[in-house]
Amino acid sequence: MASLELINIRKRYGELDILKGIDIAVDAGEFLVLVGPSGCGKSTLLNMIAGLDTVSEGEIRIGGRRVNDLHPSERDIAMVFQSYALYPNMSVRQNIAFGMEMRKVPKHEREQGVQEVAKTLQIDHLLDRRPAQLSGGQRQRVAMGRALVRKPRIFLFDEPLSNLDAQLRVDMRTEIKRLHQRLSATIVYVTHDQIEAMTLATRIAVMRAGELLQLGSPAEIYNRPANTFVAGFMGSPRMNLIPSMLKSDADGMHLEIAADGADPARISLRKVPDAARPYVGRQITAGLRPEAISDKLDASGVDGRPVIDALVEVTEPTGPDTLAVLMVGGREITARLQPDSALKAGQRGRFAIDLSKLVWFDPASGARVA
Repeated sequence: MASLELINIRKRYGELDILKGIDIAVDAGEFLVLVGPSGCGKSTLLNMIAGLDTVSEGEIRIGGRRVNDLHPSERDIAMVFQSYALYPNMSVRQNIAFGMEMRKVPKHEREQGVQEVAKTLQIDHLLDRRPAQLSGGQRQRVAMGRALVRKPRIFLFDEPLSNLDAQLRVDMRTEIKRLHQRLSATIVYVTHDQIEAMTLATRIAVMRAGELLQLGSPAEIYNRPANTFVAGFMGSPRMNLIPSMLKSDADGMHLEIAADGADPARISLRKVPDAARPYVGRQITAGLRPEAISDKLDASGVDGRPVIDALVEVTEPTGPDTLAVLMVGGREITARLQPDSALKAGQRGRFAIDLSKLVWFDPASGARVA
């Protein structure tokens, strides 16, 4: 395994800027996930690391060594593609061993490597089959085996699970996580699926339009998003971004939510961070994850949490909980309720707000204030 440094990486096609100065340092053994919407440049960046695309400006270093001008075969990386890229006329054994055969690895070493990798990925009983005889998940394991057998310094994954059905994606996520824990390999993984990013990564790089918007641990990205784009992109359901007025009166600070002539809703605040105080009397965007809005009240009420009364517009039972769309001050807000919640669409209910989860954003720039 090796470290990876991306230093002011830029990619241009003529006058079009695809990547606009990406700086990321990946420690040896780290699992970095590049996530963002389609067209944000994450696959382009991965291809540049692999040597499949050229760098317009900046440096790529693997293990401290500049590799910009090195051929892909000289970078000691292995890549797993979305399309599996298996040879249909070869058996699983031959597909896994092909790279070693091209490098003139002795036959007994090739067979030993194939057996070890096949056992690790639980495909040792499939070695004599052809790709056409395999399921999608089995093909992806073979593609991973072909990468693993090389024992490269860095593994690159380009949306490897996007062709699989929902349950198989969950299973393969678990397998990739186990693989990383077992090998302590350095992995750079591209996906547009924020669930994959949250569950797999030790750190996440959120990209949009060729720019790196935030780099941090899954907890940092989820709980302290750098801006409203990251807040809305990461998390399912997405964070509620509520245009509000921050007000102060004789009863203290509160947020006032009002839209389209609806009666204002008021959320009392016990404490306002210093960075948000300049917004008193002004508009501010309040960010609340759905789980911060709950129908779970204690015997006396709400154990000190502020409460709002709201109309339930829609309920969506998911099994472990119930998602509900509430109408609060004329704005739709998603809440995560108890799985056995008796509230139905058209009813009003009382909901407690966990203010420790409140995030503040500037309404003009979208940047997090506090």
